Amino acid sequence: MTTPVSELDVTAVAENGAGIARELDSNDPLARFRDEFYIPEFEGGPEVYFVGNSLGLQPRRTQEYLQQELESWRQRGVRGHFEGDYPWMPYHEFLTDEMAQLIGGKTSEVIMMNSLTTNLHLMMATFYRPEGTRNKILIEQHAFPSDHYATFSQIGLHQLDPAECLIEVPPSEGVEYITTDDVCTAINAAGDSLALVLLPGVQYYTGQVFEMSRIAEAAHQVGAIAGFDLAHAAGNIPMSLHSWEVDFAVWCSYKYLNSGPGSVAGCFIHEKHATNTRLPRMGGWWGHDKESRFKMENRFVPMPTAEGWQLSNPPILSLAAIRASLDVFKDAGGIGPLREKSKSLTGFFAKAIEAVLGDRVQVITPSNEDSRGCQLSLTVNLEGRSGRGIYEKLEATGVRTDWREPNVIRAAPVPLYNTFQEVWQFVSKLKDCLDS
Repeated sequence: MTTPVSELDVTAVAENGAGIARELDSNDPLARFRDEFYIPEFEGGPEVYFVGNSLGLQPRRTQEYLQQELESWRQRGVRGHFEGDYPWMPYHEFLTDEMAQLIGGKTSEVIMMNSLTTNLHLMMATFYRPEGTRNKILIEQHAFPSDHYATFSQIGLHQLDPAECLIEVPPSEGVEYITTDDVCTAINAAGDSLALVLLPGVQYYTGQVFEMSRIAEAAHQVGAIAGFDLAHAAGNIPMSLHSWEVDFAVWCSYKYLNSGPGSVAGCFIHEKHATNTRLPRMGGWWGHDKESRFKMENRFVPMPTAEGWQLSNPPILSLAAIRASLDVFKDAGGIGPLREKSKSLTGFFAKAIEAVLGDRVQVITPSNEDSRGCQLSLTVNLEGRSGRGIYEKLEATGVRTDWREPNVIRAAPVPLYNTFQEVWQFVSKLKDCLDS
């Protein structure tokens, strides 16, 4: 196909969407990576799995990587910590190069450890240090509940009142999402009362990509720390956390990073902080200086990298699953080529919805391709028709999406394993559900 998806006419999609989808798939240089994943089945065929924003599919090589470590445990016992191709003592180090490239950080700034909310609390223990009137945290009004819970509890741990210390930024009038201008205006209004800005890289409900570089700059201009929850950004969009001077970021690895349910999370700490061993933190044995760790002394000496925030030795089987997924990303050429396909995939998705469904379905995700990732968030605009009911009808046809209260169907075609023909199939089935 010579016409880029961004230039496709909606009328052409309405008339020949299936043919366009087939041609796009036949010209897709990343199409072969679908075979790297197990696709769940429905009635003898593959599901339309558009819920990688909740749990990514299993890479075929994951079992092999896990089996390697099970064999090492079986054959070596405790010696597995020091022997084999991937000894367990430094195992987390085998992940940092690829993960650092995905999020745009230095290897010394990235560590895979704990879970997302645990890491968020660890970061806030270090970076939320209210002093006098500089005691406020700024978040979005519709933040993911974990971010609300974490900020509420951290404010409470400092014996402060969340009603006074938490700033919640609402969406602009008449739209579902918060603009960067909204955020920067709220930051400037808070001024020197602001201690911390905590926002997502990609908003879970709307699929909006936040302009992290502008937000970090605005936060720093008023003397605040800039932190980000990248649960829906890691493995979805390119980032440059180091050059954007983001202070810290946390993310999970089981969505777009395909590492399995509850897998180990990630953390970024900018080197201007990571090298500062005097920063307050929650100390743990695995964050202690490697050279003296086994002297078993009781004076904590943190490593001058992101590793200095580790608490305990990580679960190796979970890290093995992450390594398997990161190797798939590496083979695909990294986040750059995947982002280009994602823009085409999601762009075709948006045009197919417009062509086939018209105003019966509203896309609340920003229409600008740079302001969204893989996900489109849909609301049903038919009187007397329940969005939840339409979601359940889709589920009954083998289409897997994600329902979020109060009224959104989240659908995320992932470039590693979803196809343009699946996008067309989704839109066609959604039409059938609306017509029925």
